[in-house]
Amino acid sequence: LGTCVGKFTHSHKFHVKITFLDFMAPYAKYKVWVKPSQELSFLYGNNILKSGLARITENTPQYQGVIVFSINDLPLGFGVTARSTAQC
Repeated sequence: LGTCVGKFTHSHKFHVKITFLDFMAPYAKYKVWVKPSQELSFLYGNNILKSGLARITENTPQYQGVIVFSINDLPLGFGVTARSTAQC
């Protein structure tokens, strides 16, 4: 009954599932938008290169969890930044 947003592991950590993406996307503090040529590559599990970034939220720190969007503001998935906004 309802939507499964995550689960607890055996070590008592909570892991968010991809079904929670639609609920979490409007409230995300840090967002990354990718170019159309990099969308499919990201969905297959590859990293997004600096040349594949369309936009990034200002003042995003390094190693910060982000939500990855397409150019059309469609949430694609979760990610972690390898560099800060200033370094990009």
